[in-house]
Amino acid sequence: MSGHIDPTREQFGAMMKLADDGLVHMLNLIRLRDAAAYDDGRKATGAEAYQAYGRESGPIFTRVGGRIVHSWDPKLTLIGPDDEQWDIAFIAEYPNAAAFGEMVKDPAYQAIVFHRQAAVADSRLIRMQPRESAGVFGG
Repeated sequence: MSGHIDPTREQFGAMMKLADDGLVHMLNLIRLRDAAAYDDGRKATGAEAYQAYGRESGPIFTRVGGRIVHSWDPKLTLIGPDDEQWDIAFIAEYPNAAAFGEMVKDPAYQAIVFHRQAAVADSRLIRMQPRESAGVFGG
């Protein structure tokens, strides 16, 4: 199975065309490789490569106004395909979609995103709009 690592141009374009009217939450589900797949042959675990990505992308993420609002250690997929197991789950918040776009287009970010690409076997990135909850399912 081929993993989903980066958005396609079409996916990124569709995300950026959505209304940009305030906070954006990005649900991140990450499955790490056992061994990172660096093009230059360097050796690291997927976890070590993802830690390098976090360390080096953190200042850029913060500069555009990003913050992690929730983070979890997934334990079990109760509903879903058996092969969709995740190592990391978190919600990143951006002040707006433009801030997310600014981060991923930043030359400094583009220079270090190879750590994420080496680390990740599969992922999901889902743009969400925060809303008030009625405190019940579906609301």
